[in-house]
Amino acid sequence: MMGPPGAGKGTQAAVISAMLGVPHISTGDIFRANVSAGTPLGVEAKRYMDAGEYVPDGVTNAMVRDRITHDDCRPGFLLDGYPRTVEQVGELNAMLASASQKLDAVLELTVDLDEVVSRLVKRSSEQGRSDDTEDVIRRRLEVYFEQTAPLIEMYESQGLLVQVDGLGAIDDVTGRVTAALNIEA
Repeated sequence: MMGPPGAGKGTQAAVISAMLGVPHISTGDIFRANVSAGTPLGVEAKRYMDAGEYVPDGVTNAMVRDRITHDDCRPGFLLDGYPRTVEQVGELNAMLASASQKLDAVLELTVDLDEVVSRLVKRSSEQGRSDDTEDVIRRRLEVYFEQTAPLIEMYESQGLLVQVDGLGAIDDVTGRVTAALNIEA
């Protein structure tokens, strides 16, 4: 699942993974859990997250590689927040090939950027997330478009990209996602 920060990827991924009966693998959640626990990975990740930068590929790739080897991922999984760079796509392709798995679809939630900033500022105040100050939000959006947007073109050329409007009520977006992916609710 792709889209800029605040597009609703986590919300939709949780709903869709439950419908499909597969794990929702969110790199953001894994990073935040490590930050909260004060692990070495968390300390390193926090430095990048607080600056609105991506956590280095080596750390992220190792974390995802480990997670998709768990038994609950055998029937499939939904990735949220990964891959984010062209290099990570190559690494994911290698991981999937070694596990005899493949991507079924890449869903992009499209949103208005002013709405995204509004959502993230609100979420920051409600959840006290240090990685969601307005300056950091704007930097994260810049980084997204610099590094992640090229993946959209790549997945589109492979026939894997499915784009869905991510604005509106959660249930309305879920309806558009399930229709686009041919999932029975």
